[in-house]
Amino acid sequence: MIDTTSRNRYCPSLVRYERWRTREVRIGDIGIGGSHPIRVQSMTTTDTMDTAATVAQSIRMIEAGCELVRITAPSKKEAENLAVIKKQLQAAGFNTPLVADIHFTPNAAEIAARIVEKVRVNPGNYVDKKKFDVREYTDAEYDAELQRIRERFLPLVRICKEHGTAMRIGTNHGSLSDRILNRYGDTPLGMVESAFEFLRVCRDENYHDIVLSMKASNTQVMVQAYRLLVHRMMELGWDYPLHLGVTEAGDGEDGRVKSAVGIGALLEDGLGDTVRVSLTEEPEFEIPVARALVDRYADRRNHGAIPPSENWPLHPFDHERRRTHEVLNIGARHVPVVMADLSGKEKITPATLFAWGYRYSVPLDKWNLTDQACDYAFIGKHRIDFEIPGTLNIVQEHAVWLLDRDKERHYPFINAKVYLASPELHPYLNLIYATLPDLLGEDGVAFISKLKEDRAAVLLIDTYNAHGMAEQRRLFVELMNAGCGVPVIIGRAYGAITNEELVLHSSTDIGPLFLDGLGDGIFIADEHGGREDLVCRTAFGVLQATRTRTSKTEYISCPSCGRTLFDLQETTARIRARTSHLKGVKIGIMGCIVNGPGEMADADYGYVGTGPGVITLYKEKEVVKRNVPSAQAVDELIALIKQHGDWVELPTS
Repeated sequence: MIDTTSRNRYCPSLVRYERWRTREVRIGDIGIGGSHPIRVQSMTTTDTMDTAATVAQSIRMIEAGCELVRITAPSKKEAENLAVIKKQLQAAGFNTPLVADIHFTPNAAEIAARIVEKVRVNPGNYVDKKKFDVREYTDAEYDAELQRIRERFLPLVRICKEHGTAMRIGTNHGSLSDRILNRYGDTPLGMVESAFEFLRVCRDENYHDIVLSMKASNTQVMVQAYRLLVHRMMELGWDYPLHLGVTEAGDGEDGRVKSAVGIGALLEDGLGDTVRVSLTEEPEFEIPVARALVDRYADRRNHGAIPPSENWPLHPFDHERRRTHEVLNIGARHVPVVMADLSGKEKITPATLFAWGYRYSVPLDKWNLTDQACDYAFIGKHRIDFEIPGTLNIVQEHAVWLLDRDKERHYPFINAKVYLASPELHPYLNLIYATLPDLLGEDGVAFISKLKEDRAAVLLIDTYNAHGMAEQRRLFVELMNAGCGVPVIIGRAYGAITNEELVLHSSTDIGPLFLDGLGDGIFIADEHGGREDLVCRTAFGVLQATRTRTSKTEYISCPSCGRTLFDLQETTARIRARTSHLKGVKIGIMGCIVNGPGEMADADYGYVGTGPGVITLYKEKEVVKRNVPSAQAVDELIALIKQHGDWVELPTS
């Protein structure tokens, strides 16, 4: 596969930061795309008919930095009330553009398009209602379906064109129509084609005030879909702006990691014109997270030069893990390992390992391991004077390791230059520190040649480039083009930044590489110190968010909106409290049927609001129990998990 001039091109450059120049779309007083900065936005969670609450929340969002306020309009009455909300916001001195969020109700969209500056439609349910029907469409039947879409969608297009209203055609992975699913499958290609069915109607009407999105809760699918969308647009000469987001990311650190991994992978390659971070929290809390993500690219163009490559052997539109050989439990079929950085400690004791998942009991004289226990610990110049847990491996500076080389599970750490000098090494595992210049410099050929023959070598890679993800990706390309299957642990170091910046930056820097199938381990070094528990959770969180290693329960939880039929934050907290020990189980928590069986397509179990005070429970996409009173619904969910054999009892001590 050739570099960005090939049939796999999806961004301006894979080695130089450059935003993809899209057309300008005006939304009220602001522009999206073109030369405009990346805009940040969010969505209200209030009942749209509660005008006072919606106005008050909108003001809080705007004051937090929200540049577009999205409000749900599930029926004609909510769409009509948007005029009242807009008038009150303007009276309070706020002219921030409003976006009407539409599902299932074309008549509501047609009303809203005459009132607000932008409407969002979901092509999976604007005309269709998902029935999960399995059938084969003939070409004639499929063309008839497209004609039906055109007839139903055309009035909205013409209203938007007449009133200068912009539109987002927002495809969601979980709500693809039965027509799309039957012809294209539950795939990134299906997501792109779903948007294009509607976009072609717009283009036929010479209406181009369009923004596109390809959202999914699965970050691999989300990133692949956006890339394929841009690739197809580049082929066709189209340039519509992109709205970026990961659906149902959840809350807290998990939601931030997942959002940063998916959104960051695209921002790193210069894609994206507006961003919404979907957290199960108050919407004003989403804005600082979105701002922290986009602000990193304000001066990214000034990064150090990264040499291009004539051959680019990655798979941008599907996930294929890079093939590596096995070194102990690293590489090959093994899940990526997590390495802790303990080198900055004054002294290492059993208590030092507590934050990294190892709990030593003095009375019992034994180690207890959590599900997020690191696999390796880099201790630098330190030595260990106690018996380490049986699953932990120690990495030391080479000179110190020589003193401990007879100790079990102790391995040396050296740089590329020392490695080439052929020092004494461990017969089974040696960690070699390297950056891209080590592979491209005058000793690069000899270095790679030696790595190819060494079945005990593992690289720990680093970067000092401001565009570090791209530089490390380029390092992988060099290894792959040379046919070198050495396992690689991806390392990044961070200084005095805030806790949230540490989570967001490391997720953005490292996560995209795992999404591309690169990396056999993760090493986050916090040079500021004192945040080992946060670093450990983040490292495991990045692997879980990229679907490369599962270490905990995953919650696919929507961010709430005016359609929500219960308190999502409180309910998510209650479900977490009862189920957070179920490693690998995915639970979808959806506030309404719009964000129901389709949106949580990846979930093992679903908890969906279907009416005031009642819940419907799902096993994957199948309804199991309808109209369960919300007071009993969490207990019923747990009973359902037990029934299907996924329940594990917590230990009693």
